[in-house]
Amino acid sequence: MNQEYLEHYRRDGVAVIRNVFGDDDVSALKSAFEAVQAEGMQLRASYRHQNVLFRLSQDANLGKTLRLVQWPSYFNDVLNRYRLDRRMLDIVEPLIGDDVKQIINQMHWKPPGAAQSSFGYHQDIWFRRPRQAYRNPATAFVQSGIAIDPQSAANGAMTFCPGSHLLGELSIDDHGRVMDRDMKAADLAQFGLSEDATITLDMNPGDVAIWSLYTVHGSGINRSTGDRRFYLNGYVSATDCDRGEWTFREGKPSTLGDPALVHYDDLYRHPDPHYVDER
Repeated sequence: MNQEYLEHYRRDGVAVIRNVFGDDDVSALKSAFEAVQAEGMQLRASYRHQNVLFRLSQDANLGKTLRLVQWPSYFNDVLNRYRLDRRMLDIVEPLIGDDVKQIINQMHWKPPGAAQSSFGYHQDIWFRRPRQAYRNPATAFVQSGIAIDPQSAANGAMTFCPGSHLLGELSIDDHGRVMDRDMKAADLAQFGLSEDATITLDMNPGDVAIWSLYTVHGSGINRSTGDRRFYLNGYVSATDCDRGEWTFREGKPSTLGDPALVHYDDLYRHPDPHYVDER
């Protein structure tokens, strides 16, 4: 694998590795996305079972939509296989080693015609709680995303502020819920950043993006006629994180067993299947 992406990542806090996965891989991932989406759309509202979360929304244009699914790898073999793929380890190993846990395993959809599918500008470090469980966030964590469909400004691809990872953790007044917020120049201004300096990731299916927990980013709505699907996997050096599922031990894939504590703090108190609004 060409190592040029490492230079881009360290300089900009974001990089794209082209053609990591081929046509057969992308086809398998598309089928997995379709299967999980069909399952999710049978639910009436957001639904959780242990670490698995189906996040549904009522969109003003489309009605019920599936925005994201967390930890589908507990029940979908294809998605589990690709988070453990050797090609993913080859990308992150130079940055965080070969003893790796995972704190993000997430599917994203941006359907065409949706009134709201954007994510406001943010840093992923904001969501790493409790903070004491996540050590050395600048160097021990790598976020990644596999493009399932072409990604561009037209369909709401991710937009980044290169170099913003060097500023450390930033804060914003009244940022609200990131998933229900548009990208706003005023938000960047609070960080001392400008929209003129942002880049939008143009990616083809099978490309992989990586970014830092500190890199400021967001994404717009899908104004195209096709879907925009993205498969996120967040990896961490195992010694620097008390939470998460083991993914690689000395470079060898680690299978999922009983769910480990990741983000759902009530995992052991309320592991039962339930609709989130009823809990």
